[in-house]
Amino acid sequence: MKSSAELRDLLDRIDRRGYPAYKETKGIYQFGGYALCIDHVQGDPFAAPSKVSIHIAGKDAGFPKELFDKSWKRIMLQDYLLRQFYRAVEEYSFRAKGSGKSGLLAVSRPGQEILERSACQMDASNGNLILRMEVGFPANGRTVNSRELEKIFFDFLPKCVKGNLFYKSLDAGILKKNANLAEDQQYIREQLKERGLVAFVANGAVLPRESGVSKRPMKQAVAFKAPASMEVSIQLPHYGELKGMGIPRGITLIVGGGYHGKSTLLKAVELGVYSHVAGDGREYVITDETAMKIRAEDGRSIRNVDISMFINHLPNGKDTTVFSTEDASGSTSQAANVIEAMEAGTKTFLIDEDTSATNFMIRDELMQRVVNRASEPITPFVDRIREIYEKYGISTILVAGSSGSYFHKADKILQMDCYEPKDITEFAKAEAERYPLAAEPVPECKEPDFRRCPVQSGGGASERGGSGRGRGNGRRGGDAGGREERVKIKTTGCDTISLNKENIDMRYVEQLADNEQMTSLGYILSYAGKHYFSGRKSIQSIVEEISGLIGEKGIGAVCEGSYLPSGLCVPRKQEIFACLNRYRGLRF
Repeated sequence: MKSSAELRDLLDRIDRRGYPAYKETKGIYQFGGYALCIDHVQGDPFAAPSKVSIHIAGKDAGFPKELFDKSWKRIMLQDYLLRQFYRAVEEYSFRAKGSGKSGLLAVSRPGQEILERSACQMDASNGNLILRMEVGFPANGRTVNSRELEKIFFDFLPKCVKGNLFYKSLDAGILKKNANLAEDQQYIREQLKERGLVAFVANGAVLPRESGVSKRPMKQAVAFKAPASMEVSIQLPHYGELKGMGIPRGITLIVGGGYHGKSTLLKAVELGVYSHVAGDGREYVITDETAMKIRAEDGRSIRNVDISMFINHLPNGKDTTVFSTEDASGSTSQAANVIEAMEAGTKTFLIDEDTSATNFMIRDELMQRVVNRASEPITPFVDRIREIYEKYGISTILVAGSSGSYFHKADKILQMDCYEPKDITEFAKAEAERYPLAAEPVPECKEPDFRRCPVQSGGGASERGGSGRGRGNGRRGGDAGGREERVKIKTTGCDTISLNKENIDMRYVEQLADNEQMTSLGYILSYAGKHYFSGRKSIQSIVEEISGLIGEKGIGAVCEGSYLPSGLCVPRKQEIFACLNRYRGLRF
């Protein structure tokens, strides 16, 4: 490790030389209380920014053990530090001048959800802290302007680091409140299991968002209030008594007129699989962590999925126990999404009829009379929903606004009236008796076959081809003979992952909360291609092993490079399954 004085001397020597001279700065330099590591230097001022990391020993950072002694507290602390650092560094970005990306200071910007990110990581054993960021090394044209880089390294960054990454510089009271919130949120998750609930929505929660493109709470929105019949009370370790609506296991139907808050409630429940920051309005909306949003997805690819629980006897004689298509219909895509969610270990389905295929969800009495079951290959979800719960223990929360068929199947029925939930179960059940469902026999389904073992169809290393350790930004891999293969990962928001020339459409995987989860999925897919897609392991085994690896070693375990990228965020197991299932480069 070199000293900061050596770095300053080096910058003096290379000033006004050609831009590649910046490559000499790569290394670790000791500053007061922290180490500055220049992990990767950009090739020119118009290329992707240089990668820099800040390393602080736990004894210097000084954070008390009780702030990170549990994983959820540690993630909350990392998230808070990253938010603080982002606000500080934003003020200095581009204050160092030059061409191209000169003077850029960038770090991950967290949203409303609290997620584990590579941008800020703390070692649970000793409190050592690493913050990763990007810096645009300044240049005049393509000539080194090291005087401007000195401002960044010796003025801007030290102020940001010392003011936001050391315990003594921060508000101890706020840090403690954040740790307490994390513990309270975790306690509610544990209470869901103990009390037989799939979701909890606190009284006073603010569910509506500012707009369709903002995740911030809507000002002057109607605060949530649980109906008396579904109100539960939880004594939290720090907050004290908290009351709210407990949604029990089983089948819960949410009905009501348009624009009365049905989908708003479901959306809050969808994102309740993640913890939220204080002040979000949904920080005490907690959902079964395995919950999965199910919807129709016209045009998606499906590979060897057993959809026979819902679809059989297709006119073309196609086998629905190993169903494959490059261009799924609404009904086949939703059937596949249900089965794949079961394969992923989901215990709660979240469904909105607005984004569902009508013929997959229901068949009314008149349609059943006109087109009998022998002529209809689809067994609608309404005919399977109770069987799915009673046989497989999978609950469903369903939003419906047009069909009353599910009144007969639901255990609880909520009506949203001007954003106020009302328990109308007894009334709806009584009314449903006047409109009985057709007594058409429903054949019992067999358990889906999940023994799918993926093979990568060309273009990628696999277990059979061997793998080598990459270099650079973690996007290069090698085969057993040492030949390097370029693996290019690009993402477009939360819509598309591009792995080399193959696009994976993730638009309808609605519980992805951050584009950094998408980038991580790209790395996971690349890693899996090098190590797992050999046809010898099932997709369940592959995802379990990768999830276990990330849980043990962090997201860096799937990034086979000389340094860990800063813009990664750990996805749930369910989204890893979803990504693999939508990757057209696999066959089973």
